[in-house]
Amino acid sequence: MRIGVSARFFDKYMPVDQLAKKVSDMGFDCIQITLPNTLSSIDTGLGRLNPGMANYIGETFRKHGVQIAVLECYINPIHPDETERKRQIAMFKERIRYAREFGTSVVATETGSLNTNFTFHPENHSEKTLGVLLRSLDEMVNEAEKFGIMVCIEGVKSFVAHSPQRIRRILDEIDSVNLQVLFDPVNLLSIENYKDQDKVIKDSFDLFGDNIIVVHAKDFQVKDGQFKLVQSGKGMLNYELLFKLLKERKPYINVIMEDIELDIAHEGISYLRSVYDKVSILK
Repeated sequence: MRIGVSARFFDKYMPVDQLAKKVSDMGFDCIQITLPNTLSSIDTGLGRLNPGMANYIGETFRKHGVQIAVLECYINPIHPDETERKRQIAMFKERIRYAREFGTSVVATETGSLNTNFTFHPENHSEKTLGVLLRSLDEMVNEAEKFGIMVCIEGVKSFVAHSPQRIRRILDEIDSVNLQVLFDPVNLLSIENYKDQDKVIKDSFDLFGDNIIVVHAKDFQVKDGQFKLVQSGKGMLNYELLFKLLKERKPYINVIMEDIELDIAHEGISYLRSVYDKVSILK
């Protein structure tokens, strides 16, 4: 297991070299970067990317021993405004074309909401909305197939890919090896189903375990009826089960920490490594 971090939890105005050094000094092996939100010192907006820029960013991280594991481009592929949806898909496709220059083969997105502020909309789970997502993904994956890049979808309880079963269906409908999964077990939990977390994790590996190519690591607490995200090791997620399955199915996988607290991030790293080291493969 290789432990990384999402760049979203750092100062977005930090120069690339400083960010790469800080990530390395904190003990992370890899990073998930968001353009343009986590590299605001460089204009990476639509039409700005070029091989020189991408190579510069990638080489800067490699110089500090940090792999860019994921190029994050969290668009809204079901945006209700068709013009805006097309613009965002064009941005995602541009990321695909330059991903290898950054040093990664993975470009990731969530599956979106009909509410443009990404809050839950009841129609997110409907068949009609699924159809919109599939049309967007089909265009994105077709581009990815040209460049040998993996489009990674990340399930979220309130979005279109809201359950292990829905994720499996999306994979079947698109039917391309260039569509894979960024698995975040906490994202598929809520106040309604957190007590069934073991089933959600097992169902995920049963249904699309072979398609998991990156994992997000965060944790959750339930207090006063509220579902709260916290740093790994400070909550209730069954990491022993998760890591047993990862050891069996996905050795050396990149595990990207989210919801970190920078001053105690080392505690999260130590926790994840200690759990991973002590668990044995499920028989």
